[in-house]
Amino acid sequence: MKSAITSCKVEAKQLAWKTDRWLVSHFNYLNEVRALFQLPEKVEIHDVTLRDGEQQAGVVFRKDDKINIACALGELGVHRIEAGMPAVSTEDFDAVKTIAGLRLGSNIFSFCRARKEDVDLALKCDVSGVVIESPSSDILIEKGFLWTREQMADMAIDALNYAKDHGLQVVFFPYDTTRASWDFESQLMKRAVEEAHVDSLVVVDTFGNCLPQAFAYLVRKVKDLVKVPVEVHCHNDLGLATANTLAGISVGAEVAHTTLNGLGERCGNTPFAEVAICLLTLYGIDSGLRYGKIYKTSKLVAELSKSPVTPSKPVVGENCFAVESGIAAMFAKRLYDACRNLLGKVSR
Repeated sequence: MKSAITSCKVEAKQLAWKTDRWLVSHFNYLNEVRALFQLPEKVEIHDVTLRDGEQQAGVVFRKDDKINIACALGELGVHRIEAGMPAVSTEDFDAVKTIAGLRLGSNIFSFCRARKEDVDLALKCDVSGVVIESPSSDILIEKGFLWTREQMADMAIDALNYAKDHGLQVVFFPYDTTRASWDFESQLMKRAVEEAHVDSLVVVDTFGNCLPQAFAYLVRKVKDLVKVPVEVHCHNDLGLATANTLAGISVGAEVAHTTLNGLGERCGNTPFAEVAICLLTLYGIDSGLRYGKIYKTSKLVAELSKSPVTPSKPVVGENCFAVESGIAAMFAKRLYDACRNLLGKVSR
């Protein structure tokens, strides 16, 4: 597949805080600020709307809904689509298999537990990769599943090896990473890389309880520990999902997990639009997405999920560029039209 990703190593003259499409803080582009970054060569978006997003209470995507959303994600230029978890139901299996067969231009992944039978279902769906989950914090391993650390680790490595041996791209997803013991987590990750030869590891803030500074610290530790790409998957329980995702990318994480409109259980996941636009305008990172289709895709997902977008939601909310009073009002029409044009909204 021809990659649509643009290198993040952009010439300094292109790192502009002021363009014909946006005006952001010039402090973002000071050499002293950018010297703090360890940006990766490229950034990919791994969208999990069809799996994690559907876990939002009251949201149910039927097979046709999932296909329509997957097609919209492909049109957006999203690099990887997590099409679902085939083990959940026959309908989910059919949806994942159908999406994988559409050749949308995005790599299609499925989500699996650390079980060989889940991997077998993924293989039958003809996906290109799998995300294999396993708990990593003591509270989930011992209290939630009644396992020992050793039992859990052996199950995970066994499933990872099985998937890798069958030619899949394998992403290890040790969830609740931010509450796990580093001594145990680091050994688990090293085993995943050295014994199972996984393609990448995910740092997962499952319950959204990590500070951006702490999350960046943890991502940096993982980057120092292993020599495979690192991905970030964050939840928004305290409103930090976007901040944590960007913090992880700023220290080298190569893949951001997102959902359209921030859908997801409890307070949701990292919103796709916020990450895409922040990377483009604040970091100078063009991920090769088709930004003009963001608004249309947001509306589609809001309709199919029956979960309206809050008018003040950043980037895709109906009122996010609207002003009524103050000095900004004299510039409002021009700014409003420019921003809506960038996102594919119809100016009014």
